Amino acid sequence: QVRLVESGGGLVQPGGSLRLSCAASGRIVSIGAMGWYRQAPGKQRELVATITSGGSTNYADSVKGRCTISRDNAKNTVYLEMYSLKPEDTAVYYCNADVKSFWDSGYPARWGQGTLITVSS
Repeated sequence: QVRLVESGGGLVQPGGSLRLSCAASGRIVSIGAMGWYRQAPGKQRELVATITSGGSTNYADSVKGRCTISRDNAKNTVYLEMYSLKPEDTAVYYCNADVKSFWDSGYPARWGQGTLITVSS
């Protein structure tokens, strides 16, 4: 069974920075695209950033210039560094990855359990 486990959430002051990590584990054959999504209270889940297996990145307009996504393929891990955080960045952040396990013929999307970031003074 493939698991995605996020870490690094917490309380941060406006203008601060934070780094999230998400590690995939299990009988992994290959990982395709990885990414981060977030869901604020009362809102739908939205894309934050994605990164392909080749390293191409894509960012939501709301975080462009304040956010860097990266991955370590050897560790099956994706990172999200966020800077100049704003109260509106408060949300549960979810890791997403297209992971082919030993039992899969394709790359089904997997989700982590989420980690809360609260931006408040």
